[in-house]
Amino acid sequence: MDFLSALFPKRCIHCRKAGEYLCSDCFVKFDFSVTLICAVCGRPAISGLTHPVCKGRYDIDGVFASLVYQGMAKKLVYQFKFAPFLTDLRTVIGDFFYEGLIQQEMFMKIPKQNAIFVPIPLSLKKERRRGYNQADILSRDLGKKLGIPSGSLLKRVKEVPTQVGKTQQERRGNIKGVFAIRPGSLNTIKNKTIFVIDDIVTSGATLNEAAKILKRQGAREVWGLALAHGS
Repeated sequence: MDFLSALFPKRCIHCRKAGEYLCSDCFVKFDFSVTLICAVCGRPAISGLTHPVCKGRYDIDGVFASLVYQGMAKKLVYQFKFAPFLTDLRTVIGDFFYEGLIQQEMFMKIPKQNAIFVPIPLSLKKERRRGYNQADILSRDLGKKLGIPSGSLLKRVKEVPTQVGKTQQERRGNIKGVFAIRPGSLNTIKNKTIFVIDDIVTSGATLNEAAKILKRQGAREVWGLALAHGS
């Protein structure tokens, strides 16, 4: 047993049974029956596609998520997001993310030959405090499973108040102008199918704002992928 294992013994995040971060009894209780949304209006959308009446030239093409963000899924994301010594949860989380996506017919139909995964960036302050960006870990791990490269093409250029408790319109206004393209990334973006990766999607405003930036720089399609969907 190594030092970290002795200091932080593995226990199931739900029932606290020793041995693994997620025991077999709790593993089967996760809910994959996600209600997909239109990231422009925030209402339910068939197969996760942005409603045609909502979609502007630079809006995101659609959003997919793997888990319903409630119960054990909330605990799993919290541990991954706020407990740096539990970053080996990435294996469990990566499996959930992958399995949830490949069960969705529309996601599997999207051509991926000229695609790239792009994580939603944290602010430098948050990333330094946490020690890592959970979206970047998800992006790289999912990319390995699907054979798609991952690149940090976006940067966060301003801090914004929390989105919690805000209306759809307030969320869009709150997140506007928060992202920019990293220097030297323009040639990587042009004519690409880009999947923007985040851990949680609620209204879709953050993913749509990222899509606008990427499409204005020549991305052919932009899709959002999130581990979980919920409030």
